[in-house]
Parts: sequence; C-alpha cells; structure tokens
Amino acid sequence: MVVIETPRLILRTWQPGDLAEIVRTTNTEAVMVHLGGVASPQDCRALFERIQASQRENGFCFWLVERREDRARLGLCGFKRGTVDPVLGALEIGWRFRQDVWGQGYAREAASACLDWAWRNVADNRIVAITVEANRASWGLMERLGMRRNPALDFEHPNYAPDHPCCPHITYELARPL
Repeated sequence: MVVIETPRLILRTWQPGDLAEIVRTTNTEAVMVHLGGVASPQDCRALFERIQASQRENGFCFWLVERREDRARLGLCGFKRGTVDPVLGALEIGWRFRQDVWGQGYAREAASACLDWAWRNVADNRIVAITVEANRASWGLMERLGMRRNPALDFEHPNYAPDHPCCPHITYELARPL
C-alpha cells in the first residue's frame, strides 16, 4: 500500500520480498557504522517484525522507500514510538538509505514528506530524532528539516556499553507548526 508519494519517491508498506533487498543494500559496514554495526540475520528479521507491528498498531512505521522511475528500493524512512528515555513514547522519525544514493537528496525528500504526513495524520505536538554525535550526515539532515538539538534530552543509549561509540546519543526535536 502506497502511503506517501513525492516527485521522485514512493514510500509504502513492506511486502514479504522487500526484506532481503533492504538487508543486502543497507546492512553494510558503511551504512550501519552509527547504528551499532552490521546486524545479524536474526536482528534484521526482528526489525522487520517491529516495522510490521508498528504499521498494524500505529498506522505508521519506517516505510520502504522506492525510487519512482525504476522502483529501486533505496532504504526506509518514517516513524516509530521512542523506546528509551528520554524519548520514550515520543513520535520518532528515522531513516536509513543505501550508500550508493547518499548525497542525492532522497533522505531529505523522504523525511520532509514524512513530516508533512505526520502533521496531517498524528496528533503529537512534537517529533524527535536521535543519533550519535559522530553521525554528522544524520544530524545535519535533522537541522535542514528544521529540527533543533535539545541537549537536555541527550542520553546514553541503554543498548550499548558505556564505552561503545554508539552509546552517547543526541536528540533533536521539531514542534508542530502553528
């Protein structure tokens, strides 16, 4: 089911055959460096199950992103409910794109469309995004989307050991437009 269309992209719900392609193209050292490293097959399957559950339960998830012109699967972008303090329960936007399409504006186009969708379809008054400080590309996109860092919400991610480079997380947020 198509959820969002932009001039170059289609964001849609996942189909069973999508997982293998996304794992092949986005579960790489370069893409996963700020996400804890290459995920195991079990972790990839668990992510897919969480995505499907979120779509069923919330009406949103990290949707599959396809390029309109050739239907190539580029990555994922969308929302989940925050799972750790201090963003627990907050509407959290996120994205992951395969390396060969970085720098072409796809992430910004998809994330902007997702924000527009959220303000029309979800009652939350703010949207958050989290990343590690070293992930300049991600927090740079957050800033280009109009999000602002809130240092009071920075935290140590409980999924990582205190000395792991992915442990310290920074938080950006965006208030509902008036």
